Order: sequence, then C-alpha cells, then structure tokens
Amino acid sequence: MPRGKNQYIIRVRSDHGSSGELKNAIDFGSAERDDRPVMQQMAVSKGAVLFVTATASFLTPFMSSSITIALSSIGSEFSTGAYSLSWISTAYLLAAAVFLVPVGRLADIHGRKKIFLSGMVGYTIVSLLCGLATSATMLIALRALQGAADALMFATATALVTSVYPPNERGRAIGVNAASVYGGLALGPFIGGSITQYLGWRSIFFVTTGLGLLVIALTIWKMKAEWAEAAGQKMDVIGSLLYAFSLLAVMNGFRLLPGLAGLALMVVGAAFLGAFVLRESRVANPVLDMGLFRRNRVFALSNLSALINYAATFALIFLLSLYLQYVKGMGPRTAGLVLLSQPIIMAIFSPLAGRLSDRVEARVVASIGMSISAAGLLLTAFLDAGSTVARIVALLMTCGLGFALFSSPNTSAIMGCVERRQYGVASATTGAMRLIGQMLSMAISGMIIALFVGKGQITPQTHAAFLSGFRVAFLLFAGLCAAGIFASVARGRLRK
Repeated sequence: MPRGKNQYIIRVRSDHGSSGELKNAIDFGSAERDDRPVMQQMAVSKGAVLFVTATASFLTPFMSSSITIALSSIGSEFSTGAYSLSWISTAYLLAAAVFLVPVGRLADIHGRKKIFLSGMVGYTIVSLLCGLATSATMLIALRALQGAADALMFATATALVTSVYPPNERGRAIGVNAASVYGGLALGPFIGGSITQYLGWRSIFFVTTGLGLLVIALTIWKMKAEWAEAAGQKMDVIGSLLYAFSLLAVMNGFRLLPGLAGLALMVVGAAFLGAFVLRESRVANPVLDMGLFRRNRVFALSNLSALINYAATFALIFLLSLYLQYVKGMGPRTAGLVLLSQPIIMAIFSPLAGRLSDRVEARVVASIGMSISAAGLLLTAFLDAGSTVARIVALLMTCGLGFALFSSPNTSAIMGCVERRQYGVASATTGAMRLIGQMLSMAISGMIIALFVGKGQITPQTHAAFLSGFRVAFLLFAGLCAAGIFASVARGRLRK
C-alpha cells in the first residue's frame, strides 16, 4: 500500500522475536482499516499528541510553582510551620520518584497511551480533592497521590512524542514540550500568586482540575493508537519494590538526620539500593539497565551532574518564596512577579543552549552553566532584610541562566550517548535524577530551616534565625554546584 508524505511505519517487536508494523496516518482525518493480522492502520494526529503532551508538561510544573508561592497562605490557614510546609512539595516529589522508573517500564509493556491516560485521570481527580483538603496532613497525603499519578504522565509524555514524530522532526517537538515545562514554571508564581491573593490557594487546584479534564478529553478523542514495544515481556516486580523501598528509606532518613532514626533508615535504604543494583544486573528484563552506568562514562557522569544540579538549585524558589513573603513582607502576587524572572530566563536561553551544544561539546556548555549557577547561589547566600528587589531579580536571572546553559546540553549528552533502543531507559533515568535531586534539595532546605527556626511558624521574632539558616543552605548549595562542575567536565567527549 502506498504511503503519503505524512505516513510512516512504527515497528513493534516482542520478546519472542516476532515483529509487527503499526502504520500511522498522521493527519486529523479518518484512517483506513486493514484487517490483516500483522499490519494495523490507525489515525494519529501528530499535532494532537504534541498538544496533549505539551499541556500535561505545562500542568505539573505550573502546579508545583503555583503551590510554592501559595505555601505561606496554606501555612496561615492550617497553622503550619515551614518544616511541614516543605512536605507539601517533598511528598509529591518522593511519590513521583518512587513510581517513575517502574512505570516507564510498565508503559513499554502495556502501552504508553494507556498509562498516560490513567495518570491524567488520577492527577485530575486528586487535584480536585486537594482543593477540598481540610488539614495540612490531608493535603500532604493527597499531594503524594498526585505525585504518583504524575509519574505515569512524566514517564510517557516524551515517549509518546518520540513515537509519532520521525527523527527529522523529533527535536523540534521535544523542544516544544521543554518550552511548555518552562512556561509552567514561569507562569506558576505569577498566576498562582494572583489566584492565591484574590481567590484563595484552593482555586489553584480547581484550575488544574479543569485543565486536566481538557487533556483527558483530547487524549480519548485524538489519540487512537497505542505503543508497547516491550509487549509480552515480564515486569520485574521485585526490582521495582526494592527501588521504591530504597528511595523511601533514604529520603525519609535524610530528613530525620542527625538523629539515630534517620541514620538507621539511611542504612536500610542503602541495603535495599544495593540489593536493587545486584538484582538488576542479573535479571533478563531489568527495570533499569545497570550496564549503562558501568560501561558508559558519559551517561553515568551526565546523570550524576543532573542529580547534583537539581539538588543544588531546586529549593531556590522555595526558600526565596519564604524570604520574600516573611522577611520582605511581600504579598503572594508581588513575590510571584519577582520569582518570575528566573524561569523566564530559563525559557529564553534553554533552546539557545540546546542549539549551541549541537556545535560545541555539551560538557563545555553544561560546565559553564554549572559554574554560573554556583556563582549565583553563592551570592544569594548573602541576601538580608535590606536587600533591594533589583539585586534579588539579578541573582534569580543569574541562576536561571546557569540552569538553562546546563540543562539542555546535559540532557542532549545523555540522550546522545545511548542507542536508539535505550531511549526509554535513558529518559526515565534522567527523570529519576531530576526528581531525586529535587527531593534532596527540599530535604536539605527543610532540615536546615528546622535546625535554625524549629518546626513552628516563621514569625518576626524568628526572622534573624531564618536568615541564618537561609545563608547556610545557599552556601551548601553553592558548594554542591562547585562539585558538580568536576563531574560535568570529567564525563569526557561525546563527539569523536
């Protein structure tokens, strides 16, 4: 059968060695049906898939950055201190990280669209329930469920785009998804701050519920095909559980340090992690291929660099949100406008950095970005009650530029150093490094604030103590970034 210019073949291979072909007519019209047992024809709109995944990619960072700016209002309503407020973000990140890698493997086996849609439905329902939460404990629990649902979307969104776009168009499509992420980060503080100030923080979750319903409707209406290249293979349930238990134990233990309970949990977590690595090195169908870390230096050190960078930079907005609202006395909307400066710089420079890394070694661009981030974090440590808004914005823009120069080239290095058949594993691993790094960042900041301020609310009497903890946190983050520069440089050359 002849193929039009917008049609192409997706080959799906099972573990039994047989292969089938899934033909996609990429347009908004109807598809012809072929009842032959091997060939199946389905209509798939590239534009619809991109719109659906880009909207989902916008939704989660928009929600996260909106909630960050609303934490002060949530704390006031529930009489909750800064330490407990940090768990509203940490619970979400922890659940997402626990499910991300296993869910990515599950999607390859049972179908990416099916997993994506399940995640979107769960995310939307939980968003509505978050808006109806009656206590901080209930909100934290619901945010954990929301993180689990987000893992289903995050693990499949890029894979869905890759499945419908040919290689010569794929970079542009993934770039649109990346722009959506930064758009969510950029608009979240301003829109979320405005919603919080005029309609209350609960309205953020209700707005997200409406966007979620739109994505669900479009997914059902426009995405008729399914992609499951690993159909028929077994899911490593034991490996998935070992991975989950190791993350839960290590992250909860980290937050309880320096107590004995925290140390004990970290030892247990390390034991589970060792068992996970040992098992994944031996099973036929691992959740995560350990060989990539052992044999591929660029892959291993690029992922380590990503982990360090996220651990050092993610809590920046959280800490500055508390600083602007408690110490500087700004309202949520004004604080959101100030914080907007960082993601705007990231949205502008990330595509440019990605194109630059096509011409210059990725490690060079990424290492420069890490260096700029380290300098920005170091200077942020010396903010005080009298610091001007212009100085704060300049520091946010510096950190945003550093992250933009690091992120796109580093991701490009990770995806460029693996074979095509390993793209899914590489993407899931990068996502796991991002989420684990973000959790570490929130855990470090939460622990430091708890040590200096305690677990109660921040009051004018504790502003000096908060600023002391603020300084220690950013000095530590700057040191982490400095260490990350060495990992970034040591990865070696990607181009021969």
